[in-house]
Order: sequence, then C-alpha cells, then structure tokens
Amino acid sequence: MGRLMARHDIFLWLCNRLQITDVFKQHPEIEEQEIRAPMFILGLPRSGTSILFELLARDPVVGVPLMWEALMPCPPPEAATYHSDPRIERAHGLFTQWHRVVPEFATMHEMAGDIPAECGLIMANTFISDHIASLHQTPSYSAWCAGADYRPVYDYHRKILQILQWKNPRGRWLLKAPEHQVHLETLLQVYPDASVVQTHRDPIKCMASTTSLLGALYLMRSDQPFNSEQFEDIVMGEATAQRLERVMQLRDEAGVGAATITDSRYQDLMDSPLDCIEGIYHHFGLPLTAEARQRMEDYLAHKPKGKFGEHAYHIDSDRAARERPLFRRYQERYDVPSEV
Repeated sequence: MGRLMARHDIFLWLCNRLQITDVFKQHPEIEEQEIRAPMFILGLPRSGTSILFELLARDPVVGVPLMWEALMPCPPPEAATYHSDPRIERAHGLFTQWHRVVPEFATMHEMAGDIPAECGLIMANTFISDHIASLHQTPSYSAWCAGADYRPVYDYHRKILQILQWKNPRGRWLLKAPEHQVHLETLLQVYPDASVVQTHRDPIKCMASTTSLLGALYLMRSDQPFNSEQFEDIVMGEATAQRLERVMQLRDEAGVGAATITDSRYQDLMDSPLDCIEGIYHHFGLPLTAEARQRMEDYLAHKPKGKFGEHAYHIDSDRAARERPLFRRYQERYDVPSEV
C-alpha cells in the first residue's frame, strides 16, 4: 500500500507539472492574473491553524483552494462546473483512503475532497515541500529541504493560484500552511501585499501532537517503525525554538510590522472564536459582515471539538521540563500559556 501511494503521489505531481507548463504555453494571458492582498495563516503545526482557516473560509468574500483543485489544478477549474467537477469525487476517494489505511488518523485531521487545502499540497508539485517530508520518514530529504531555495517554490505557488482563479474568479485569497512560518521572508517577497496571521500555542504540546500525527502518516506508506525520538531530536526541540526565534527576529528587524502581521492565540480561539476572528478583521481593517459571522457560527455548531474522536498522544514530562526553557522568550512575548 505504501509503495502504491508513493508512486501515485510522484506520478500525479509529474503529470501536474506537464499540464501546468502546457496551460501557460497555450494561454500565456494567465500570467496577467493578479493575486491581490492574499491572507496567509501560519504557525506551529497543531497550533490552531486548521480550525482558524476553516472558520475564516466561511466568509463568502474570500477564496480558498479546495483539496480537489489543489491536488489536480489542471484543467483550470471553471465557475459553471466548480461544484460538480468529477475531480471532487476522485480526490475524495484518494484522501479518505488515508482513514481506511490508518483509522486513527481520522481523529487527528479531517480529510475530504471539497474542504480547504493547505498550501503544502500545492507546493508539493515543486518536489520541495514539507508536505512530502510529512508523508515519508526520510531524514535526508528533510535535511535537503531545510537548505533548499524556496523562492522558486513560492513563484510556482503563485502560478497555480493564477490557474485556479483564471476561469473561476475568487475574492481575496485565504491560504494556510504551517511551513510558511519557516519561509516568511520569501513569502513576503513573492506576495508583498500579503497579510499574515500567526497562531500561537504551547510549543511542547504542539510538538507532541505533531509527533503523533506524523507517526500515523508514516505508517501509511512504510512498515518501518517510526523512530519518534530521532524525529524529535532532528526536527523538534531546538530546531522548533530556532524557527520561532527567526520569526520574532523578522518582526523586529526586517520591517514585518503590525500592518503585515497579527497574532491568534490558540486559547483565545478555543474560548471565544468569534471574538478572536473579530480581532483579526479589525486589525487589518476588514469588514466582518453579519452573513460571514452567521456562517462561522453555523460551522462551529456542526463541528464541535472531538467530532471525529479524541486524538490521544503521550507527552514525555521529563523531556518537556528540559525543553521548556527553549521557549521561554517566545511564550513571554506572546503570552502563550504552558499546557503541560
């Protein structure tokens, strides 16, 4: 099963690249499509990026890439057939297969063909993406990605957005991926008018949840036991702290000021989601209409926490105590409470 899934992924990304090249060759006017003032959600994995993304996507004035079109962007989606495109059913079958291979994954992350997609799915077409690293336990690839030039990745990301909106115009794009936090400087070079929402949660809790999530993902594609300690040593701990410190440095020294970026604490989002969202809209001077608010409230009512089961995972208390000092400055700066 793992070999079949890996082969299918690679084959699909290669097909997409050929089709994307052909679409631009046949229709060079697509390059004139403007991507105006997109909003990006970024933060640590498991820090509330997904639920915030899903709620903000309920605003009818924004456009989000859905799973099916992020997976198979060509031929360009058309407004007339957007909700009946046969790729929706195909993508749904592929993504829900993940739950059939590893049932406990359903408690960790919702998968379907017609829900908002993370940018990692789009960026995988470049073969330089944390999305690929999250599917395979390959430390050498993860290390290679860490040193890769991501400017071509974001340029390609923009080209795919141009394709998606060409025959199905969108409002302001709303986009999300935890990995944007690692490449914020490059993101803002490609999208200089972007607005950014950074989510915040106890990094120790985020890391433990992420380790559990990736263990399930790796199990889908390999019978090699998941070496969680090696994963945490390479990717978590000091590496996570360095990523958070880098964003703080950019915000202090590189002109990534309040006009560009605002914050969303996980606890605030859980305690009072609409108040949290109102704060984001107010910060960027955006109107939160009564219709958008009602759609968000309806979404929350039909998706209570734990709807698909409780995500259970272990937190090593000794390791947490050793690593807590790494995140002291981050937690103090954003008033992030410790959860363990």
